[in-house]
Amino acid sequence: MALCGPAGCGKSHLAALWAERIGAVPLNGSEAALADPLELEGRPILLDIAQDADDETLFHLINLAQQDGGALLMVSRPSPRRWHVQVPDLRSRLDAVRVVAMEAPDDAVLSAILAARFAERSITPGDGVIDYLVQRIDRSAEAAAAIVARLDAEHRPVTRALARQVLGASADLFEEPSEGLQP
Repeated sequence: MALCGPAGCGKSHLAALWAERIGAVPLNGSEAALADPLELEGRPILLDIAQDADDETLFHLINLAQQDGGALLMVSRPSPRRWHVQVPDLRSRLDAVRVVAMEAPDDAVLSAILAARFAERSITPGDGVIDYLVQRIDRSAEAAAAIVARLDAEHRPVTRALARQVLGASADLFEEPSEGLQP
């Protein structure tokens, strides 16, 4: 199976939870070629940044996943159907992989991510702060963590005014407010 989607949508986090739960061997992109195939035989494998693995390694990992006890979860931004590969048999195998696409978080998920990042830092944001941020930051877990860290670094109560100030100072990291919204 392949888990695909934009940066910051939670693919790697979700895959890491899966790997931990079932005891999968974590591999990472081009470094996967360094793994000993005998140690991987019959074991579940997590391949993050899968599109960076070479054709031969991908081919062998897919074959290993078909053995008893084997499984392969590939994580990447683009779908395996869009990867450039030279081996025809690999192309057909990648085209047959079940793909689960993840999207950027919607308002409710981004709100929950922000609330969790604030809670991790024992911060209780003021009324409307999370809604304010949801409308103004990039739609990613990474952007949510970054803005909460910047707000925490101010060592003051987190209010909409502080959020406005920090967003103004960090404009290069975050989207412009949607049309019609006032800061």
